[in-house]
Amino acid sequence: MKLLGIDYGQRRIGVAASDETGTLALPLEQVDAEPLASACERIAALARERGVERIVVGLPRNMDGSYGPAAQSVREFVAKLRKFVVAEIVEQDERLSTAQAERTMLEADYSRKRRRAQRDALAAQLILQNYLDAMQAR
Repeated sequence: MKLLGIDYGQRRIGVAASDETGTLALPLEQVDAEPLASACERIAALARERGVERIVVGLPRNMDGSYGPAAQSVREFVAKLRKFVVAEIVEQDERLSTAQAERTMLEADYSRKRRRAQRDALAAQLILQNYLDAMQAR
């Protein structure tokens, strides 16, 4: 099964894709979040091009497991995205995914400019990889 992973942000949306076997997630690109309709169109085009059956969207949660205002923004984005894609959309807990992406890039000695350019796509990769790993464990 082919999947896309999404890390939604107010400025940029990170996108990752699974490999052909559905076991490995790879960062794909970052899409400008505004205008939102254009972002949804781009994501829908990526899903069509890759024959994606499922889109995994990171849903931010507070450390205590509750949902805050950021989760509401993601749910509004998902509602809009559903109008553009036929693929199933599922939510995945994304606590600390952006922080983990940043830490990984710092350890790899990425420049600040390169980190900014790749942070959201790498966060999307982490969200998708966590989902794929959980599917494999089942």
